[in-house]
Formats: sequence, C-alpha cells, structure tokens
Amino acid sequence: MNTVLELIQQYGLLIVFASVFLEQMGLPLPAYPTLLLTGVLIGNGQYSWAAMLLVAVVAALIADSIWYRAGRKYGKRVMGKLCKISLSPDTCVRQTEALYLKFGPPALLICKFVPGFASISSALAGSSGTRYWLFVLMDGLGAVLWAGSALWLGHLFSSAIDELMLTLVEMGKWGTLLVLVLITAFVAAKWWDRQRFIKSLRMARISVDELSTLLNSGAAPVILDTRAKHLVEDGWIPGAQFVTLEGVDQLVLEIDEDAPVVLYCSCPNEVTAAKVAKKLISRGYRNIRPLTGGIDAWRDAGFEITTPEQEAMMKAAHV
Repeated sequence: MNTVLELIQQYGLLIVFASVFLEQMGLPLPAYPTLLLTGVLIGNGQYSWAAMLLVAVVAALIADSIWYRAGRKYGKRVMGKLCKISLSPDTCVRQTEALYLKFGPPALLICKFVPGFASISSALAGSSGTRYWLFVLMDGLGAVLWAGSALWLGHLFSSAIDELMLTLVEMGKWGTLLVLVLITAFVAAKWWDRQRFIKSLRMARISVDELSTLLNSGAAPVILDTRAKHLVEDGWIPGAQFVTLEGVDQLVLEIDEDAPVVLYCSCPNEVTAAKVAKKLISRGYRNIRPLTGGIDAWRDAGFEITTPEQEAMMKAAHV
C-alpha cells in the first residue's frame, strides 16, 4: 500500500489524467476516488489546484470529444455500442437521452456525476447535432464542476483521508488486498446488477430474417416501433406503428389476442421493446416477440426502411 501512495505522490498528474480519461472512455474504473486522494495531496502542498484541475478537465475533454466525434459520424447507433461495454444497466441509453432531450447541452453539466452517463451523453451530443464549440463549453464546465468538487472534498477531508491511508499503510499487504477487494466488489456488483436486469427481460425473440419472411409471405404481424419520437427520423420498418413505453397503456390493438406482434427499438438487448412486450403480455396479448437486434439489425441486413421523406411523398401522391 505504501508503494501505491508513493506512486500517487510521484506521478499524481499522470495518474489523474489516465484515471479520468479511462473512465470517460467508458471503462468501469471510477476516477472520483483518485481525485479525492489527489485533493489530499493539494492540501499537503505537493500539487497545485490549477495543475490538478487542468489535467482532469483536459483528460475528460479529450475522451468526451472522441465519443462526440463517434456520435457525429455513426449517429445514434454508437450509443448502443457504448452501453454494451458499460457495466451500467441498459436503461442508461434511455435515461441519458431523456435527460439530454429535456435540458439540451446544459445536461452535460451534471452527466459526469452519474457513472456511465458521461460517454453516452457525449455521443448523444454529437449524434443530435450539437455544435462542437457549445459541446466543449458545456462539457468543460461540467468537468470543472465534477473534478473540482472531488478535489475540494479531498482537500476538505484531508485529515480523515490521511488517517485512513495511514491505517491502510500500517496494514501492509492486507491494506492493499482490502482496496483490491473493494474495487472488485464494486465491479462485480455492477456486473451482477446488469445481468439480473437483462435476465428479467428475457423472452422469445424473432430474427430480422424471420420477420422479413413473414412480411414477404403476406402474413404480416402488427409491428410496433417503441423508440422515442426523435429516434424515428432515421427511418422505420415499413408498416410499423409507433408507441412509446410511456404511452403503451393507452395503446389499443384491434387484433386477436394470439395474433403476432413484433416490437423493436434501438437499444441494447431490445430493452425498451421487451418492457413494452411485458406490459402487453400483462394485458392478455400472448404472441409478443421483440426483434433481435432492433432497427439496427434490420438496417444492417439491408432490408427496406421507410423514411419521413418517403412517407411525405406517399401521402402527397394520395391527395
């Protein structure tokens, strides 16, 4: 444990940069505790506030800019990829989208305080067309608030943290083992929470090839697009009806209870579609199947997509 403290004291700025950068890139490595410890070093006069804060903010901006560019280039699909490498439950995409849509770029001021949301919010800022200068401004201010609060708390409680670290040093290898156990327990808890969440939504799926076969055979099922309104602008499966998770209780399907219903979304593990399916099943509909891979799998397979422009042209042709 003493070696760890010596490394932090000697390479504090480098460790802060690496810790913040890796967390903002989406890895389950919480940087806040590292910033708290370096806040203690500030209190001891080993580092300056300006240097520590600048390094943390620059690391965050570099990582967040990478995700911003990815969101700009690949669109909303990059958020699904992000949630797959994150240990947070898959609802993080939907929650971050809701937060960003409600507050816009100012949401970047608080996203870093929610583990796993920072990288997703950065990608969403890029995919939603937020100007880069505005993104940098809001994301930078958010990084200042986030990193600054950790450094300030570390400085404020430096005495208590010093006593804790001295206790760990006195414990020797057992102190190091305790820290490793706590980190492992944190990662394991997040992993278990995610697996439990996914398991709760397990049900029979339908593949994009099976759905295409149904559509081509004329035995078309009811198709429900469960994405949020702003996500349907990229196009939808022909014939799909639109229903959100919040509006499913008001949905009335004038079909037999055994008639096939296919639902899809654009989130990892078809989370939103599975939640809507659970609600429909509770209302007596029995043949409900989420689409494996959602709209992204359908699009990647090269199947037909209806766009808002095509819909407008078809409506104009019927007038």
